[in-house]
Amino acid sequence: MKRLTQNLNSAYFEAANRLRPSKAKRRILAYVESYEDIAFWRSILDEFETSDLYFEIKLPGRDNLQKGKRQALSNIFSTAQLGTAMIACVDADYDYLLQDTTEASHEFNNSPFVVHTFVYAIENYQCYAPSLHRAVVTATLNDRPTLDFEAFFQEYSQIIWPLFLWNIWGYRHENYKGFTMLDFCGFISFRTINTVHPEESLAQLRRRVNQKMSWMQRHHPEAKGSYARLKQQLRDLGITPDTTYLYIQGHTLFENVAMPLLEPICTMLRKEREREIKQLALHPQQRQCELSAYQHAVIPIDTVLKKNTAFRDAPPFQRVRNAIQRVINLAATTSSPLNTPQTSSPNNTPQAPSPSKLKSPSPADPPQALSPLNTSQTSSPHNAPQAPSPSNPKSHSPSNPQSPSTTQ
Repeated sequence: MKRLTQNLNSAYFEAANRLRPSKAKRRILAYVESYEDIAFWRSILDEFETSDLYFEIKLPGRDNLQKGKRQALSNIFSTAQLGTAMIACVDADYDYLLQDTTEASHEFNNSPFVVHTFVYAIENYQCYAPSLHRAVVTATLNDRPTLDFEAFFQEYSQIIWPLFLWNIWGYRHENYKGFTMLDFCGFISFRTINTVHPEESLAQLRRRVNQKMSWMQRHHPEAKGSYARLKQQLRDLGITPDTTYLYIQGHTLFENVAMPLLEPICTMLRKEREREIKQLALHPQQRQCELSAYQHAVIPIDTVLKKNTAFRDAPPFQRVRNAIQRVINLAATTSSPLNTPQTSSPNNTPQAPSPSKLKSPSPADPPQALSPLNTSQTSSPHNAPQAPSPSNPKSHSPSNPQSPSTTQ
């Protein structure tokens, strides 16, 4: 037996919107995967709210604490239930890259009411390379440049790009068991990164990738042609070798690439600031107060990244904006005005005139021609002129003052 919530769909909420007062804001429900995603999507949807429309972010109703796109969507609705009053805001994962090669990716990519990140997950936006220096400054209150983060992630992306293509190729051709996403993430992860000489860590990564590339080429010689076509198809989707890091698994990027890189840098900058405070303090009491104030002001870098919203100039994010605007445009075209006159309403039916307001015909009044709409009624036996009855000597009825009998 289905739960009641499983029968809710966008049409239900569209009808609810039409029942609200004409000046009330139109509501669009946006379902997200988990509570961790609410702040991210709220920061995006805020800029689209107007005096006529607002978004309400909800979690899918469920009986357990499972996370993830598949679990969240299957617990409350399918894409067929979505519409202009109920949308889904989810991570793209690999579905955006797989396009129509699987049934799930086809349904995911062809529904206008599924708004996804166009990168793997929200963690990829939080680790957007041009925003990392600002995140470090927020975490350490030290603005000294230490590392060119954009150059590091550009080279990192170029190194893992060939192996990334192999991983996507396996999932597109249902041949991923020999090289799963977990295997791929193991090859591209770091345990530690030498922040003084990051090129050494990148050189080790390049050797691991090249070894696995040789193995894949030996075991899959049939992939030569399709591998080259896949490279061009991904480029057409806006994925380039310089931005590969945005499309790998988000948790791997956050935990095994960004954090091993940023934590040593933040530690170094904090110690540098603490040494400066100790050197400039005039006496021990001032030194202790300033150190205590500084230590209470700094923030862990992982907390800063989870609240990072400085990714709005990223090219994939412009596609997210376009997808949300498309939903709003569809909602505007499908919504019906609430004050449209309804001709079938009993309140709008023509009423018969009151007998007291009827004018009695006089002999001086000229004969009135019948309306063309009423000419068919003269041949009806019900509308034939009746002779005055003895009990009613009047030859015309108040309800029909223009009866043909009055003109004779």
